[in-house]
Amino acid sequence: MRVAEPLTRLLPRVARRELQSPLSVMAARVLTQCLRSLSRPSLRLCSGSPAVRAAVGPAAALHRPVSFAASSRRTRWLGQSPVSSVGVLCRQYGDLPPLTLETIKGRVMYVLKLYDKINPERLVTSSHFMKDLGLDSLDQVEIIMAMEDEFGFEIPDAEAEKLMTPEEIVQYIADKKDVYE
Repeated sequence: MRVAEPLTRLLPRVARRELQSPLSVMAARVLTQCLRSLSRPSLRLCSGSPAVRAAVGPAAALHRPVSFAASSRRTRWLGQSPVSSVGVLCRQYGDLPPLTLETIKGRVMYVLKLYDKINPERLVTSSHFMKDLGLDSLDQVEIIMAMEDEFGFEIPDAEAEKLMTPEEIVQYIADKKDVYE
């Protein structure tokens, strides 16, 4: 077997000669699934911007057929599918809009309004969790955990104990995320 042989010729030869054990059959199936997933066109790529679709269009000539084989003793052709090198490499990444004090405040208040022990009508940004809303320290811990989930970073326990109002939470998050107006 030559090293330079393309995968389309190598896989059937390996499948015919070397697949004797059940483990080898399973490995061939896994390899087949991987190759199939590479040959499928990406939904993001197809639904992407017109510039990306225009760039991929001429790449259709670069598609090469890849054959798949999976069987214990005999080779079974499952079909030929094109593999696009552009389709594999093109990805669309997105980012959230930049945070502002207003968006942070809105998200904090939204999370607090969803908390079942807080009456949304009594909630204002200056409400103290224990004095005004009647929450205990365990409730405060749950609120801080919800804020950690919402904003994607951990708040140390020493800092979390000091956050007693929504306003303080907003200011803490703004300081951590470098949001200033």
